[in-house]
Amino acid sequence: MVYDVAIVGAGAAGLMCACTAAERGHRVLLIEKMHQPGLKLRLTGKGRCNLTNVAPLREAIPHIGPDARWLRNCYGRFYNQELMQWFEQRGVELTVERGGRVYPKSGRSLDIFLALVNEVEQSANVTIRKSSAVVGIAKTAAPQTEASSASVFTITLQGGERVQAQRVVLATGGLSYPTTGSTGAGFRLARELGHTTIDPVPALLPLRVAEKLPSELVGFQLKNVQLNISTGDGLSSRHSFFGEMTFCSDGLAGPIAISASRVASRPLHEGQPVVATLDLKPALSADVLDRRLQADFDASGSRIFNDALRLWLPAELVGLALRGMHVEYYKRLNQINAAERHRIGQWLKAVPFTLTGTHGWEEAIITQGGVPPAEVNPKTMESRLCPGLYIIGELLNLDADTGGYNLQIAFSTAHAAGMAV
Repeated sequence: MVYDVAIVGAGAAGLMCACTAAERGHRVLLIEKMHQPGLKLRLTGKGRCNLTNVAPLREAIPHIGPDARWLRNCYGRFYNQELMQWFEQRGVELTVERGGRVYPKSGRSLDIFLALVNEVEQSANVTIRKSSAVVGIAKTAAPQTEASSASVFTITLQGGERVQAQRVVLATGGLSYPTTGSTGAGFRLARELGHTTIDPVPALLPLRVAEKLPSELVGFQLKNVQLNISTGDGLSSRHSFFGEMTFCSDGLAGPIAISASRVASRPLHEGQPVVATLDLKPALSADVLDRRLQADFDASGSRIFNDALRLWLPAELVGLALRGMHVEYYKRLNQINAAERHRIGQWLKAVPFTLTGTHGWEEAIITQGGVPPAEVNPKTMESRLCPGLYIIGELLNLDADTGGYNLQIAFSTAHAAGMAV
């Protein structure tokens, strides 16, 4: 039997693609290497599954990488409202939370998983092969009985079994969450079928720093701070992230550090310079902060500097501040000169950290890298280099901030391919 379409990978993108293709009457073979589909999907959003964001397209585009506009076509046909309606029609109640994030109302990713899995399992048009790793795909001449197609794809499974399909969709995901079966095999399969790939790096994960952090900082959370990342030639490219940050034993974690890793991860892995500074007083300009410091010095001149730091910082940061400000801890405020006061203000506005890398794939939320979108038709997801091959989801070099944007890419590209095959 030659299937109409074989989908390699039964994660979020593969499941949605199978649902869409089967609904159009195609005979679908869904191949999953793990013992069950959707393992990564069940872990997303800390087990709650932030499946999309209600932001309109013009507001979402800045949250996606440099090829964001490539998505306009498939987003124009299947974006956040269509995705939400798809799940609601299958009995999943949704709720919108802070930042426009959309979750199942139950707070369980299992509901999203079951809606997709039940759809494919109940379809007479879908055959699911679990625990079946694909080791090779080749385009071959069609059997004489299949006169409708000039060629077919022969898919070799681990163990030597071969299956055939007129079209193939690669939906294997990247390298993040390796315990769910993400090995990067899809990148190899895409290259064997003629594509190039941009080397994958982990992203949306904590950043490592060279500085030894005081033990009292580990696990400490800061709110309403700004992390600034400078990259590129002469560190000319600057990116700022405002919100909450947490210190971990070897560096920076929490929402803004994880978001910052999207711009820092690749240059760090390629050995390029990256500079990070933390603005503890982002609401104040340097001049206003200096005037505030002077007023505090005048009002509390007899206080010892070590004690006076509590005027401007939580106790957990005092040790780090004493190291970085280079002001003697025993000085009274009325003994601190203008240069030292300026140094204190500079540190509060730009606490320096030397970034040395990121945590590993086991903590990465997404993969950066993969097949360049330019090699894929943005309307259909069909390869421009290998007709009949479709590439979707995390295999494409498309990534976004946290907030539901990455799953929306997976679902939208999957729907486009499912309609096109």
